Amino acid sequence: MQTVIIVIHLMLVLGLIGVVLLQRSEGGGLGIGGGGGGGFMSSRGTTNLLTRTTAILAACFFVTSLFLSWLANYERKPSSIINSTSPAPISQPGAPAAPAGGLLDSLPKAPAAPSVPQAPQSK
Repeated sequence: MQTVIIVIHLMLVLGLIGVVLLQRSEGGGLGIGGGGGGGFMSSRGTTNLLTRTTAILAACFFVTSLFLSWLANYERKPSSIINSTSPAPISQPGAPAAPAGGLLDSLPKAPAAPSVPQAPQSK
């Protein structure tokens, strides 16, 4: 079900992008151009149609976004870290912990630096 809603959501996105790019901007931009008479629709009718289509697509986009958010939250199961089924290992107090044996422990140890700076010695 979530896949179907995502596909519808993506189709709405592409439609919304297309309709917004078709609209006439203040400076002309990528708009469909001005029109003289005799066209299928007048310039005003085209503007009203594109504005209404944009509003409808935007509302549908908003609804599908909310539904996808709700669906993702609904399928997530709550979990508690307090009531876990496997108890944490208990170590004895005062006992040193065993080294983890990671990558840094396998590297050779660098020689210890002298605690007091020494003057260079000539040979």
